[in-house]
Amino acid sequence: MLSLPPSVRIHLAAQPVDMRKGFDGLMAIVRAWGFDPFTGDLFVFVSRNRTRLKVLHWDHGGFVLTYKRLEAGAFRVPLPKPGASKLRIDSTQLAMLLDGIDFSRVRRPRAWMPPKGIDTAPQV
Repeated sequence: MLSLPPSVRIHLAAQPVDMRKGFDGLMAIVRAWGFDPFTGDLFVFVSRNRTRLKVLHWDHGGFVLTYKRLEAGAFRVPLPKPGASKLRIDSTQLAMLLDGIDFSRVRRPRAWMPPKGIDTAPQV
């Protein structure tokens, strides 16, 4: 299970990326998006044939590059909006992506919220 704090943002490249790119090439893409690669956010890149995936992030004085290659099948990358260079996903969606689950077909239940006008503060 992938456990990341909600403060960590995850950005998925909307277009395929040349998997020969290393740290510097992927950082250039991140900077072209207008992001600072040193924030600790995760940046996810998928190959053209969707069998390879890289995740780049900054961790305590150095970059970490995680690389996964599928031996069968393909990563189920969601369709971006026209003209988008990246998508924002959450840690649950990243875990499903890494497991090969097409999360665009997964439906989440609506988050519960207390009814308006009801005091939810604990009584002392």
